Amino acid sequence: MLRIHFTAQDLEYVRIAPRPDPLWEILSSVCRLQTDEGRIAFGPWRRAVAPQLRGAGGGTDRAIALALRSLVPFGPYIPDFLTPAVDGGNVDLRQGVDRVLSTPRSRLRHEITLLAQSEPRMRPFAAEQLAVGDAAALRALGGLLTAYDAAFVAPYRPWIDAAVASDVAWRSRRLAAGGTRALLETFRPMARWSPPVLEVTYPVERDMHLAGRGLLLVPSYFCWRKPITLVDEALLPVLVYPVAKPIHPPAVPGGSAAVTSLARLLGPTRAALLYEMAVRGCATTSELADAVGCSLPNTSQQLAILREAGLAAGRKEGRYVLHQPSPLGRRLLETTTGGRLPGGAVDAWLPRPEPATVSP
Repeated sequence: MLRIHFTAQDLEYVRIAPRPDPLWEILSSVCRLQTDEGRIAFGPWRRAVAPQLRGAGGGTDRAIALALRSLVPFGPYIPDFLTPAVDGGNVDLRQGVDRVLSTPRSRLRHEITLLAQSEPRMRPFAAEQLAVGDAAALRALGGLLTAYDAAFVAPYRPWIDAAVASDVAWRSRRLAAGGTRALLETFRPMARWSPPVLEVTYPVERDMHLAGRGLLLVPSYFCWRKPITLVDEALLPVLVYPVAKPIHPPAVPGGSAAVTSLARLLGPTRAALLYEMAVRGCATTSELADAVGCSLPNTSQQLAILREAGLAAGRKEGRYVLHQPSPLGRRLLETTTGGRLPGGAVDAWLPRPEPATVSP
């Protein structure tokens, strides 16, 4: 649990970034490639980039992704210097990379050392050179970030921007109508506003005191389930949060025709719920609401429609109801997916990590 402590001054300075931060999208997407989480949301994108990760076209894109993966492990620590905070959140990739390259040497050294300690089996890209602020290594890192964005993110930016714009518009309307309290309430169930603390679902126990600096809320397409933030509390406070993912995305290479056809049949929300139930085996109403980005009342209503149609079933276990596809629902899924469910991790292209080496 992350507990974000607000003062009266902080509540006056809560902002929503108008667009995703390009560096946070790069880092979050690298994490998404290391697991099969979010099969519905990220399955089409993973399948589209899979040939690049397996070395198609000479293997350049694969090498770029591998290098960044060594700096962005799916684990407890990612260096803060890779996502420099920007007040207002309105920054393009080139500006962001320039900020990365201007990181002070003392901070580089500290954070590369922390990364090596948190992932002792992994050798970070140019660890020793980055740790001392070597100019050539920093330029190489900047090149990696730019090339990764061009290969793995930029082709899908219309899809990403559409999802983020919809999210920002909705939350901005809530802010305009009900103020900061109404805005913070929109983050349920991944966060709960219990004045003066925002309690956020988080992998570790942590308290963050804003101390009058306010909070920048940064929407992210590739962030998944739980909001994330910087480790160093001396930096500008940010909370990067996942936006709802459309089940019917724009056409992209490798897009999922199965998802599209099922969404046309059932509607996007019910199609997403049916897929999510099948992927999980069974799930509670809250888990499904979180997975598809819907409110609990709307999720309950859509699940009731699926049950009435004979496509889903529910059973009571303690205080919860667990939902799962019915045999008819599963046959419908198998028909639209050609006998398989969407998704699957793409981390087979990752080599076994080597021991980290950062001299003391």
